[in-house]
Amino acid sequence: MTENMSDPMPEFSKLDRSIRMRGISSLLASNWWAVALRGLCAIIFGLIALFIAPAAILSVVYLAGAYMLVGGIFGLISAWRAAQADQRWGWLTFEGIINILAAMVAFFWPFATALAFIFMLAAWSIVSGIFMLAAAFQYQGDGKGWLILSALVSVIFGIILFVSPMVSAVVLTWWVGIYAVIFGIGIIILAFKLRKLNTQL
Repeated sequence: MTENMSDPMPEFSKLDRSIRMRGISSLLASNWWAVALRGLCAIIFGLIALFIAPAAILSVVYLAGAYMLVGGIFGLISAWRAAQADQRWGWLTFEGIINILAAMVAFFWPFATALAFIFMLAAWSIVSGIFMLAAAFQYQGDGKGWLILSALVSVIFGIILFVSPMVSAVVLTWWVGIYAVIFGIGIIILAFKLRKLNTQL
């Protein structure tokens, strides 16, 4: 009797999960064109990154600048609302101004911004590699050699970024471009499969 009373619940859960999955599949299938458009945009960006690397670097810097500008504006709006409510607004104002100033630097000096980002990435890579190397010499378990190798690769990568930052930026852009093209192709293949599914629904 107890078994009969408890059996319907798992079946109901499976049925509910199946209905949800069908709903998600139907939603994706009906919007297959949006999925394909996303894949196409990824491929276009990837090709730009591969063949016109400076343009790709600039686009990333401008995108980051736009993000910081919007964040700064919302920060100032939040500060103004906090002041209206007699709450602390100083740090919100400071954050908003810093974001806007950083956005202005990105817009007016994009290559300098990209160079600064490369130097920050290089410093992070070297520092993290040194700490990893120190931890590796204290570690006595299996895989110590791989940990040392990873640390050395991180340090060497950071040094290369410092020595030739712009060349490193172009190479990094190429890697991002290759990833974007492969990602976009996969998304477009998925979109055509969704289109086929949409005709069957």
